[in-house]
Amino acid sequence: MVAYHEAGHAIAGWFLEHTDPLVKVSIVPRGVAALGYAQYLPNERFLVAKEELMDDMTLSMGGRVAEDIVFGKITTGALSDLERITRLAYGMVKIYGMNDKVGNLSFYDPQGDSQFVKPYSDATAELIDAEVRNLIEVVYARTKELLIKHREGLEAVAMKLLEKEVLFQSDLEEILGKRPFEHRTAYDKFVNGDITLTPDNNAIPDNLINPEISNIEKGDN
Repeated sequence: MVAYHEAGHAIAGWFLEHTDPLVKVSIVPRGVAALGYAQYLPNERFLVAKEELMDDMTLSMGGRVAEDIVFGKITTGALSDLERITRLAYGMVKIYGMNDKVGNLSFYDPQGDSQFVKPYSDATAELIDAEVRNLIEVVYARTKELLIKHREGLEAVAMKLLEKEVLFQSDLEEILGKRPFEHRTAYDKFVNGDITLTPDNNAIPDNLINPEISNIEKGDN
């Protein structure tokens, strides 16, 4: 189950244009919480387009969708993924003005006081919740279509994970071929020592997401 879950993340990230390059995917447990993880080379971004956020959510949904496609059942392994997707979705709808029905409005509260006094009506709150649910449903359907399209690659990556337990970008290139969006690939910088990964720098950069939805690691609990 863990192998297919992580393979789902790997496949989604490999065939999405706006995701960070995959460095490592593993089914070796990391501590008590994470049964497996996918690690990405963070790209320095100061402005983030709607398309990039959509790809980010699709990548995060890859594990849950892979479980559903392959086993017809889902597990608790997608906890951190779903938390991240939900926060990003609310960010797009509630904060960044990226929803047609809510419009170009931002209800971002840096003080966090809105839990007591909402700066919008109950009707607007219901609209925000409905649009977030719709957005996540779109992301789920998009992810499912992508993984079904690349089902053969999903199976191959999962089998290779069961064999080796840890895969790197070079392994995925052998299985899937070159990533279609080479201009996003920065793996050479990592190999050459220009960028050093730490346990925390595979998280969303602070300059990417505002404090309300930051510090969400791209891993699986």
